[in-house]
Amino acid sequence: MSLSLNDSWRLPVRLAMLALLVVIVQEAAVSQITIFGTSADLTPLVVMSVGLLAGSIPGAIMGFGTGLLVDTVLFQTLGLTSLLYIAIGYWSGRLLELRDPSHGLVPMGVGAAATAFAGLGMALVQFLLGVDAPVSWLLLQQILVSVLVNTLIALPVYSFVRWVLRRALPEDPRRRRRRAYSTGGLSPLEATAARTRSRRTGPSSSRGRALTR
Repeated sequence: MSLSLNDSWRLPVRLAMLALLVVIVQEAAVSQITIFGTSADLTPLVVMSVGLLAGSIPGAIMGFGTGLLVDTVLFQTLGLTSLLYIAIGYWSGRLLELRDPSHGLVPMGVGAAATAFAGLGMALVQFLLGVDAPVSWLLLQQILVSVLVNTLIALPVYSFVRWVLRRALPEDPRRRRRRAYSTGGLSPLEATAARTRSRRTGPSSSRGRALTR
């Protein structure tokens, strides 16, 4: 009972620690480094990575928690960033559940889309709320530079999130079904060893059958 309870809490605890860590690093260090007047934003990349690795529900929960922390630290209206990040985490997770992308550059494309959605969405929400942040070419330029920078760092961020969550992620049942279909339920290493043994023992066993005849 205690083992299953610990296993069920392993992923939520790591997600909470990851959300707190990324917000602290973003606001204390990364936001102080500017490139052409803007800086990288790790938070949508981390939310996107959780969705691609864990699915839509963990991605949406991670988006809500991370957005709430960002709004609290920056003294913004609570819930604005959470609303955008929930969508990022959920749809990144849906991409995993519907398409199961395996290409190594997928995090770069999804990271660019997540960053653009977060930047444009925040500008639109602030405009609708009447916040003094006029939409201009300068703002669009800053969003474009942020998208380019985040695209370049999306793979390292994705690799870090995968390293943090690797022991807490549940195995995808579709991968188990595909493995059972292609290897008879064996893992890839076991299937390779079985094929090697069959090749080694195949000729000798056929000669033995010939001698017995």
